[in-house]
Amino acid sequence: MVHRALEHGELFSCRCILFINYLESYAKKFEISPRFNESVQSAKYDETCGLWRVRTVTGECEVEYICRWLVVATGENAEKVVPEFEGLDEFEGTVMHACDYRSGEAFEGKRVLVVGCGNSGMEVSLDLCHHNAYPSMVVRSSVHILPREIGGKSTFELATSLMKWMPLKVVDKILVVVARCILGNLEKYGIKRPTKGPLQLKNSKGKTPVLDIGALQKIKSGKIQIVPGIKRFSSGRVELVNGVNLEIDSVILATGYCSNVPSWLKEDGLFSKEGMPVRPFPEGWKGKAGIYAVGFTGRGLSGASFDAIRVAQDIANIWSQETKQTNHYLSFLRSRMQ
Repeated sequence: MVHRALEHGELFSCRCILFINYLESYAKKFEISPRFNESVQSAKYDETCGLWRVRTVTGECEVEYICRWLVVATGENAEKVVPEFEGLDEFEGTVMHACDYRSGEAFEGKRVLVVGCGNSGMEVSLDLCHHNAYPSMVVRSSVHILPREIGGKSTFELATSLMKWMPLKVVDKILVVVARCILGNLEKYGIKRPTKGPLQLKNSKGKTPVLDIGALQKIKSGKIQIVPGIKRFSSGRVELVNGVNLEIDSVILATGYCSNVPSWLKEDGLFSKEGMPVRPFPEGWKGKAGIYAVGFTGRGLSGASFDAIRVAQDIANIWSQETKQTNHYLSFLRSRMQ
């Protein structure tokens, strides 16, 4: 039963449901009322009143919030990245981003080009195989692929434990050696490893290593074909950089996501034009005039947790100091009135 769930992604769905249940129970316990289906149009600091003005739209209604503190927690992956490819407008088949992909059922018997070899690209390609499609996956650059578990333990959990006792570079070497022993030499299948280790690359570039959930077996058996970069598209086909032409029916862009902060935040100082904190981790969580950033560290949930704790502590300290000053002032006024 567990094997079947893993094969069809049902276990992943169960984990998503558990996570959603956790979020709902958390909101209920702490009496948090999220505003759903409401889109932020702009956020700007008003120097006249010393407050943030946040304009939103919900349906046909516009709302403006006035606040002392603004926490930007939209994260690094708020908006899909859709690269431009020569001739893609001439392609007559289905073109979609991985964020819009739901199931390979609609692609049964189809030749599908999956652009991107990260976790999304691997999982989409695997699901297409499960639904009897014929995926080809574009691997343009090097990528770290690690087993999901090592010795019955989560690979990331093991790496976190090792880092308590060893330097990051040593842990990286261990992960690469173990991955090669378990997964084999992947270069003969067209997959090269980066020169930097998986954890070092994650910390420096925010590039998450791929955790294999079965796609490698399909790659090794030839059911998922690895192809190099794209030169151009045309009607019903794609020409690759090595001159090979593939006939395809559909394209799925597993090309990642980016921050959308620049499109709505009118601020100069905390964020770059790419929508990421100007100052590197661990200093990028706080700006001027009461603005904060959470979830832009490139370190996943651990990085978001690091930011969130510091933001909460900082706001609490400011509030405590101001409340104390106010109380002192009120006490002073009472004493003068007596």
